[in-house]
Amino acid sequence: MNRILLASAFLLVSISAAFADEIPSALPAPAVISPVPAAVSPVPAVISPAPKVPAPKLVEPHLHIARSNVVGHARIALTFDACMGQADERILSTLVRERIPATIFVTARWLKRNPAAVAVFVQNPDLFELENHGENHIPAVDTPMLIYGIASAGSPQAVRQEVEGGAAAMVAAGIPAPRWFRGSTAKYDLSAIGEIRAMGYRIAGYSVNGDGGSLLGAGVTEKRIASAKDGDVVISHVNQPTHAAGEGVAKALVDLKAKGTQFVRLGDVEDTGDDRTTE
Repeated sequence: MNRILLASAFLLVSISAAFADEIPSALPAPAVISPVPAAVSPVPAVISPAPKVPAPKLVEPHLHIARSNVVGHARIALTFDACMGQADERILSTLVRERIPATIFVTARWLKRNPAAVAVFVQNPDLFELENHGENHIPAVDTPMLIYGIASAGSPQAVRQEVEGGAAAMVAAGIPAPRWFRGSTAKYDLSAIGEIRAMGYRIAGYSVNGDGGSLLGAGVTEKRIASAKDGDVVISHVNQPTHAAGEGVAKALVDLKAKGTQFVRLGDVEDTGDDRTTE
């Protein structure tokens, strides 16, 4: 009997050992990992932000001329910017044909590209007064920035170069030395205004934006210029012959003349400019 019990126990132990070899342990012993001290993150240095340089105050000066104070005969100064591109013969031919005087602000770049138009201006000194629009059509602002997408001069030295370079090109083309300056975009910072005035120039603002930088349609341009009142200074462009605005400019000039408008150049009358542009 004892032999039978011993045999059964031996068989049971053998079967358990066999199953233990086939079935993995459900809870394996955890691996022993030696502790590693955590890396100490350096404390970031406290860096003070650079102080912000305030953007300069930009101004777009107004300019008025002495009124005629005669009912039905408003006195208006027509000014035209010749920035780059070609001459707009629609406007130029109207001014010559109708004998309408105007002040033309030219850049050195425009002078080089339009010798025929320059000759017309020079041959009609009773009509046209040529003034300085700069060397490369760069805004006369002495802090770096973009104005209507155009990079400003960015420094007092660059402002001076823009002004002096434009004047030198005019004299080289046989044009009398300019007395007025109008910068690209007609915007300035106050320090640049002081610099330009110290160079001996009057700065030409305006009171009526005739053609919206030559980007307006003919009808809107005509209405804007036709709205000019006694003592106004109108700004338009004479360098975009493919733009519709030029048609509106020419039409408005003829209509104003028919109404008895007195057209003058800036050099012909007294004027008043704000932001110390003419003081």
